[in-house]
Amino acid sequence: MSDRPFSSTDTLSIPSFSVEDIKKNNKVRSLIICSLVPGIFCAGADLKERAKMHQSEVGPFVSKARALITELGNLPIPTIAAIDGAALGGGLEIALACDIRIASNTAKMGLVETKLAIIPGAGGTQRLPRVIGASLAKELIFAARVVDGTEACRLGLANHSVEQNSCGDAAYLRALELAREINPQGPIAIRMAKLAINQGIEVDLSTGLAIEEACYAQVIPTKDRLEGLSAFKEKRRPHFKGE
Repeated sequence: MSDRPFSSTDTLSIPSFSVEDIKKNNKVRSLIICSLVPGIFCAGADLKERAKMHQSEVGPFVSKARALITELGNLPIPTIAAIDGAALGGGLEIALACDIRIASNTAKMGLVETKLAIIPGAGGTQRLPRVIGASLAKELIFAARVVDGTEACRLGLANHSVEQNSCGDAAYLRALELAREINPQGPIAIRMAKLAINQGIEVDLSTGLAIEEACYAQVIPTKDRLEGLSAFKEKRRPHFKGE
């Protein structure tokens, strides 16, 4: 796994043990979230199942989904959502918890909960404004609007939009390319960069710079840093081990 992205193909119920396994495995360099179902990334919760729930069951159900998606967002490695189909409701909330989103031009993305007289409950009201800004997020959520991959990219909801291919996996293939760009870099450095960005974006600049300094301090004593310097001096490709 050290030179390959780890790919998850589950829908809304990403197994918590998988998240924990990835968190503990230092050999995993990146994670791609995708689907094996043609035309669907994740369509969200099962509304037929939800309709059968007692009112008292709904809150805990949504809380569990929120906690699991939060765990995904807190993974220390880069995470990429490869959106080759519909990412609606909780499905888009999964994608929003990832660091990077790549969508095919035919993908459909939206937080559509207000159509059901509810609101996004697994992080959508918080992550979408952080990604595209509060005003645009309000418009999309209030109108329950669904956008395609091209529009999502224009709005900043997706990093890249790619033309869908005959196999229906164009976003996944682009995600693989990106993961292969990321994987050779220093893994500890990548983790520290992610931590510095994620924590720093929530605070003022002065505090953010202190966070960056603390994260930088974590890479100074690593063997990987010395390997990087040696490789540069010897004009060769570095071989990082995450040490």
